[in-house]
Amino acid sequence: MSKSPTIIFLLLLLLLAPPLSIPSSVAVGARVGGRTEVKDVERNGEIQDLGKFCVQQYNLQLQKKGSQAATQPLEFSKVVEAQTQVVSGIKYYLKISASGQIYDAEVVVRPWVRAKEMLSFSPSPRSTGN
Repeated sequence: MSKSPTIIFLLLLLLLAPPLSIPSSVAVGARVGGRTEVKDVERNGEIQDLGKFCVQQYNLQLQKKGSQAATQPLEFSKVVEAQTQVVSGIKYYLKISASGQIYDAEVVVRPWVRAKEMLSFSPSPRSTGN
């Protein structure tokens, strides 16, 4: 019976522990693995910053390739659509308007280690411009 106080203590500790910090762009009630649409994307500073980050990363990749082609760096305009997915971090699916074209980007943010990584960036099949 000496385990009973320990179990009660652990249960109380779990109930009183502060919740994990989840960015404001993640909808309340999001379930692990499912995608959630981000509302009011154009006014969401966090999402717009992620879009700028993706365009900067893409431009850095172009620069590192040293491409002799007439590929100009992209100019970020805005994120026009975004979804989130809870994985081992938060995965963002972004539709970014840059240089008059729409691009699809995926980026993972792991706030507990202050890390973000762009996974993909490519022209969107649904490219409608600004």
